[in-house]
Amino acid sequence: MSAYFSELEKKTVVVTGGSKGIGKDIAITFAKLNANVVISGRNEAVLESVLVELREHNPKCIAVSGDLSNIAEVRKLIDKAASEFGTIDVLVNNAGVNIAKPAMEVTEEDWDTVLDLNLKSAFFASQAAAKYMLEQKSGRIINIASQMAFVGYEKRAAYCSSKGGLVQLTKALAVEWAKQGIRVNAVAPTFIETELTAKMFENEKFKNDVNNRILLDGLSQPADISGAVLYLASNLANFVTGETIKVDGGWTAI
Repeated sequence: MSAYFSELEKKTVVVTGGSKGIGKDIAITFAKLNANVVISGRNEAVLESVLVELREHNPKCIAVSGDLSNIAEVRKLIDKAASEFGTIDVLVNNAGVNIAKPAMEVTEEDWDTVLDLNLKSAFFASQAAAKYMLEQKSGRIINIASQMAFVGYEKRAAYCSSKGGLVQLTKALAVEWAKQGIRVNAVAPTFIETELTAKMFENEKFKNDVNNRILLDGLSQPADISGAVLYLASNLANFVTGETIKVDGGWTAI
């Protein structure tokens, strides 16, 4: 019996928002398995720094800078990955943003910023990747949703809407592309302990509220999310599609 996840070696894996937080951890997890990882992000300097880490595991990994709220940049990313490696095997739609404001203060610009990156870019990245996946009659699309797709929370009207839409998009694409061998799933994390959320948790009231809602001890770590993504990308999940795995420490169980 082959080692778990060995089938991911030399697969082409695109991770949007792969230069920070959980996206970075996901990218490194695949690179350690010798997958050809393509990461995207807006900050070229940060991207290049992460690329150095990825190439310690697989020298073929590449980075593509761009603003994925611009659909032309989305298509450029996917086409660059396919041009470099010949195909797209796994797409992880991780790029996302939140603008935390009371609902009465959310502007049209705020709404569009959140929905364009969190939902619109994920659809068009999936569409662009599927062009290659349909030709080979195989592929995995994994959307990074959120527990906020299933529960509400203050100052997150746009964010909850975008992630709820992403869960429904996951189902719709899974239904449409199942017969062509493309599996579409999602992972829904809770709040995660990263350098990006450290400032958020400086607010003791907020931190206590989050801790009180999570049934397991402590905050989720990036590796918790990477593990779920890895499972969905692997042969262990061959009969799974249209599903969203909640990695929320029990938050939504109550």
